Amino acid sequence: MSVCDFEKALAGRKVLVTGHTGFTGGWACLWLRSIGASVAGFALPPETTPSLFAAAGIEAEMSESTLGDICDYDTLLGAMRKFEPELVLHLAAQPLVRRSYREPLRTFEVNAQGTAHVLEAARSTGSVRGVVCVTTDKVYRNNEWPWPYRENDPLGGKDPYSASKAAAEMVIQSYAASFPFAEGRGPAIATARGGNIVGGGDWSQDRLIPDFVRSLVDGTKLTLRYPEATRPWQHVLALVHGYLLLMANLLSPQAQSFARAWNLGPQELKHYPVREVLELMGSEWQRPELEFMNNPLPEAGALALDSSIARNLLGWQPAWDTHRVIRETAAWYRNYYAAPESAKAFTLAQIEAWRKDIAA
Repeated sequence: MSVCDFEKALAGRKVLVTGHTGFTGGWACLWLRSIGASVAGFALPPETTPSLFAAAGIEAEMSESTLGDICDYDTLLGAMRKFEPELVLHLAAQPLVRRSYREPLRTFEVNAQGTAHVLEAARSTGSVRGVVCVTTDKVYRNNEWPWPYRENDPLGGKDPYSASKAAAEMVIQSYAASFPFAEGRGPAIATARGGNIVGGGDWSQDRLIPDFVRSLVDGTKLTLRYPEATRPWQHVLALVHGYLLLMANLLSPQAQSFARAWNLGPQELKHYPVREVLELMGSEWQRPELEFMNNPLPEAGALALDSSIARNLLGWQPAWDTHRVIRETAAWYRNYYAAPESAKAFTLAQIEAWRKDIAA
């Protein structure tokens, strides 16, 4: 297979992934392993059954796999120092808006304090040269305006999830300023702000595609909360691609230029509402029976990101449009429920398809 320049930079490198038992973490670990990186993971056990971690045999791909909580600093530091990574991809989080209303303290603890733990452990482990911290498009103070948010727009957040991620950004900025990479006092730190991801292997609660899949498999109604809300829909591989690009550049002589915040959102001008994404998914599989939630918890109605800096300076460009994203997502789940033992091979095949498309 042909190898992209950023993949060459990561081949043979040691990467610690927090949250490797999760949906995005699984895709990231498989891509990293496919190009020859040595990967360790630190995370809680998978929250769902089934999970991508189990279905695709992620643990067998890891050099080390530690089950632990990033809020347990001593265990996290021990795992990081034992593995001695050059790079850290920080994905571990409480990522669900609706859960954040039920568990606000835990959400702030994991997303803000947990990020501080990861950065302090990285600073205290001499091998670490770069850290990519993944936050969200929801870190911006949402004014419900029609134009996309840029990296220098004010941060904020009304719900506990959004606020906790904005707080994590404050933690990251503090570490970058207090322990500057340019002075050799800490690793280079980049922040990646992505939109709503879809793709095979996600069975989280209160997410549109996993809820869709559960409705079809269980024969139950699909409950819609905000059918007209728009989101930056993108395949999980678009974001993993961006994370790998950032990690590769944090190893370069120009690392300081890449130690900043980056938006990683869809390039399409059209904004797709929840209802239309659901119709696309239904056309690729079948359409479940719908019902609508009364008095849903508040969520943002409109969100869009301006990713021109990532496109122009990082060379990041999503390979698939929304229609292709939904088609590949539906294909993954159809394949899983037809032949669950082939989940790993099918996941790797989709990674290879993405790689070919970005190299074309």
